[in-house]
Amino acid sequence: MFESAEIGHRVSKAEYARRVPKLRESLLGAQYELLGRGEFPVIVLVNGVDGAGKGETVNLLNEWMDPRHIHTHAFGEPSDEERERPEMWRFWRALPPKGRIGILFGSWYTMPILNRVMGHEKRAAFERRLTGIRHFERMLVAEGVVVLKLWFHLSKASQRKRLKRLLSKKSTAWRVTAEERRHFKHYDEFLDVCEDALRETSSGEAPWQVIEGSDAHYRALTAGQMLLDAMRARLDGKVVAVAPSAPPPKPAIDGRNVLRSLDYSRRLTHGVYERRLSRAQARLNGLTQAAKMRDRSLIVVFEGMDAAGKGSAIRRVTRALDARFYRVVPVASPSDEEGAQPYLWRFWRHVPRRGRCVIFDRSWYGRVLVERVEKFCGEPDWMRAYHEINDFEGQLIGSGAIVAKFWLAITPEEQLKRFRARENLPYKRFKITREDWRNRKKWPLYERAVCDMIERTSTDLSPWSVVGSDDKYFARVTVIERLCELIEGAG
Repeated sequence: MFESAEIGHRVSKAEYARRVPKLRESLLGAQYELLGRGEFPVIVLVNGVDGAGKGETVNLLNEWMDPRHIHTHAFGEPSDEERERPEMWRFWRALPPKGRIGILFGSWYTMPILNRVMGHEKRAAFERRLTGIRHFERMLVAEGVVVLKLWFHLSKASQRKRLKRLLSKKSTAWRVTAEERRHFKHYDEFLDVCEDALRETSSGEAPWQVIEGSDAHYRALTAGQMLLDAMRARLDGKVVAVAPSAPPPKPAIDGRNVLRSLDYSRRLTHGVYERRLSRAQARLNGLTQAAKMRDRSLIVVFEGMDAAGKGSAIRRVTRALDARFYRVVPVASPSDEEGAQPYLWRFWRHVPRRGRCVIFDRSWYGRVLVERVEKFCGEPDWMRAYHEINDFEGQLIGSGAIVAKFWLAITPEEQLKRFRARENLPYKRFKITREDWRNRKKWPLYERAVCDMIERTSTDLSPWSVVGSDDKYFARVTVIERLCELIEGAG
């Protein structure tokens, strides 16, 4: 795969001097057009062989364009804070907003490749990580991101020559780190692993561009032109096509579904409710303060129809928790900052570290519920979201999180009763809005969306707990008891 990057590409000093001014002018023009439109971001991955000019290229791109509108991130070993979260957390935090360019020096490829070369990861695990990367990049492109992946290459002979040249002088020897020396000893293994990684992840949505790094002039002009071409193509209206996801199944011909078949008649008397609630809260408190939770995080998701009792259930859960342990994140319409990023970004930023809990009052499932029903996103967007959400939750669980998802289900009759009660009680009137009444008229559409959501995202790792909530006492106790079961079952 690297043969064409080892044939000695060269650009003369005179040609370089002639071409650079026009390239810089064009890059700046495209950058400011990108900024002015604010319609999509650009991500440039800078990876490759040690000594192939990665750092020099990053510096040059910042010099050729306006660095105030470039987000440059260099990734090394994960920090302690990063290790306590899913591996992709630190990369999600580095994504540039719409209108900006993000240059990632090192990326989500670095650690998988290093771990494979150094024997810390078997081939099967390496291939699973590459599959996850392909899915991630496909999601970015589908969300409108321009992804440019640059791989800077040096032949083994060229890398050896560079190391000898630098080590021959005291003034330059410091530039060769112990890590680079160690990597060079494994050059052949690196080459094999990198070829596998690039071959498996060079997709139609996000192909790799391999650049020979031995000649600085050729390297700089090639990288700059590739970035210009990528920005210009998108600015001129060319959009990368992403294959559509499979549609959800058709409704059953008998009209039954997971919500209509639920038993809504279960109820608790006040006395039974108080006794069971007290026991359940004590049990939850003990579980969350147990030693094993120091190495786990807890993520609790509450979804449900309007007036289903999400808020009251959350309050009963939090009363059992140490206030230093948890945070409640209410989810409403995205802010301008959140709207400038892929839809999962605002949830990744709230992923807790080990020993902590985050409770989401509504969540990422808005993509396949309200955004679907209200047509805030297109059908291809919400259809692919099922897989993206499952992948997101799989990463959370893989990093040690316990994910508990509750759908609080009520009947249309009970919702109407609660709506009217809210209108008649002054201290509850703020809870009812015209939007709630408008959403109620779309009950069949929301019901269909909920059933599809449960069908597509209730997995072995992260199942939905659907709770009949016409009786609030029953729902509150059931939620806490089920949460305790999930924590105990996590081991």
